Amino acid sequence: RCYCGRLIGDHNGVDYSWTISAANSDENEQWSVEKHTTKSPTDTFGTIKFQDGEHTYHSKYIRTSYDTKLDHLLHLMLKEWKMELPKLVISVHGGIQNFKMPSKLKEIFSQGLVKAAETTGAWILTEGINTGVSKHVGDALKAHSSQSLRKIWTVGIPPWGVIENQRDLIGKDVLCLYQTLGNPLSKLTTLNSMHTHFILSDDGTVGKYGNEMKLRRNLEKYLSLQKIHSRTRQGVPVVGLVVEGGPNVILSVWETVKDNDPVVVCEGTGRAADLLAFTHKHLVDEGTLRPQVKQEIIHMIQNAFNFSLKQSKHLFQILMECMAHRDSITIFDADSEEQQDLDLAILTALLKGTNLSASEQLNLAMAWDRMDIAKKQILIYGQHWKPGSLEQAMLDALVMDRVDFVKLLIEYGVNLHRFLTIPRLEELYNTKQGPTNMLLHHLVRDVKQVTYPNFSWQTSIVILFPGYKITLIDIGLVIEYLIGGAYRSSYTRKNFRALYNNLYRKRKRTGKVMNLFAKEKSVALHKSRKKSKEQNLSEDPEAAGFTYPYNDLLVWAVLMKRQKMAMFFWQHGEEATVKAVIACKLYRAMAHEAKESNMVDDASEELKNYSKQFGQLALDMLEKAFKQNEQMAMKMLTY
Repeated sequence: RCYCGRLIGDHNGVDYSWTISAANSDENEQWSVEKHTTKSPTDTFGTIKFQDGEHTYHSKYIRTSYDTKLDHLLHLMLKEWKMELPKLVISVHGGIQNFKMPSKLKEIFSQGLVKAAETTGAWILTEGINTGVSKHVGDALKAHSSQSLRKIWTVGIPPWGVIENQRDLIGKDVLCLYQTLGNPLSKLTTLNSMHTHFILSDDGTVGKYGNEMKLRRNLEKYLSLQKIHSRTRQGVPVVGLVVEGGPNVILSVWETVKDNDPVVVCEGTGRAADLLAFTHKHLVDEGTLRPQVKQEIIHMIQNAFNFSLKQSKHLFQILMECMAHRDSITIFDADSEEQQDLDLAILTALLKGTNLSASEQLNLAMAWDRMDIAKKQILIYGQHWKPGSLEQAMLDALVMDRVDFVKLLIEYGVNLHRFLTIPRLEELYNTKQGPTNMLLHHLVRDVKQVTYPNFSWQTSIVILFPGYKITLIDIGLVIEYLIGGAYRSSYTRKNFRALYNNLYRKRKRTGKVMNLFAKEKSVALHKSRKKSKEQNLSEDPEAAGFTYPYNDLLVWAVLMKRQKMAMFFWQHGEEATVKAVIACKLYRAMAHEAKESNMVDDASEELKNYSKQFGQLALDMLEKAFKQNEQMAMKMLTY
């Protein structure tokens, strides 16, 4: 048998006499993947069709070299497989052989893993096989899929050489019906049907594990270089999750923590996980162990893995290398009364195990849409914030349509009067992130053509060239067009135009457009009321202009078709009835425009539904006002 694991006869073109002479030779050449294998373009990719009882699952797959180019691999995953770039990577490490997990711990593991992945938009990485920890992950996903649509990307990265029924998978862009029932006498294993994607790592060997871990770790590192969101410098965070496992799992933990990626160890699952937990708990302040504890751990290694004393001492050294990064290791003890849920343990470990500033941690929590994490771990008393960082967080929350974070930041003390400036509001109208309303661009084009009827056709097109930046003057014209009649938007009035023109003249003179936000001088509201308009104009045109910021942000949310955000701003600030009427009218007019412009059918209906919601709010407010005081209610209507 060849060192690669195949029979000599399975190698095409091999001279059998060579094997006999090689066996009698004194030369004992070391076999290596690099020297004794050749690469060729993959002939194995497509879609696997799993039949699991009543349910059918489809999974994309590809067979690739263990050292394949990662940019090509990620391009395949994002462009061809249509996966979304993760906001978190949960890499699950554990035993490849079947093991039993206590029922309570299995339930906690399943619920916590699914919640952590589902709420944050994470990818889960496993071995992808139908045994061991990968099967436990599959069981967790199976329970989840019965409750909702399968929207958790779970990538299995097994060695190609250990997969049962390989022949069924070979072919280019094939649909393969795959049998998950393996031969009980075979050393090979089958794929787990609950994984959405498979990357079959090939190094030319058969029946051997190890090469897949190199590909997996390299993919994790490459993903960590990708930006989690275009509004932040933070890369995709990676966290390891250890459940049971053999000696190779301890090696994987060391590979992870030495790169400063955090690891969560599920205590009580057995073998490697329990060894890591026991060692971590018995470290003294200097990061060392008492002699008797050291001997106990070496004995535990011998029993867990059936190792010799020499092997056990070697693995103990690797274990202690892991403990040199003990701050990156979190022990999850499900039996502890103080223990939080597993999803919280995973996300908290990420925040604490990385050297992120408070604002970067807040960006992560916002990208995950985990307000509970921000409230408990980040927005806490005594936290240090750099000047302007909370205002930037508010801008990010608005752009990303994180209503709960907007509410939380206001409660934490962000002042919208100071926050909302002309450049920031224009940035919100021009954002390409979060929910967008294409109708708004059509409306801006239409009102500008109406405003400048004498312009030539060519000039009208130039006005809205690709990447055109919508101005607040444009928004004012759109609002007037939608509401109709003699309504005049504050954005088109003489005072605002003077303020607006003064601001951009000032920005042009300085020539420091990119640095202007950082140099904003916010004028306190109580002081600005005492100053004349002329004084505000001359001192700081950016800080002036929005007496009622909740109203301006409500109109922004309505025009951008962000109903949940619009409802939030309606609940805050002044004149709730008037705001509801304005929102109702804007939505109704946009619904009419959407229908006239032959946009997607449901866009008009969606806008009409939003209009009805605000219309009902206005009626409810009026009814309540009439019940309390008819005369005041009439005055409110004619105010």
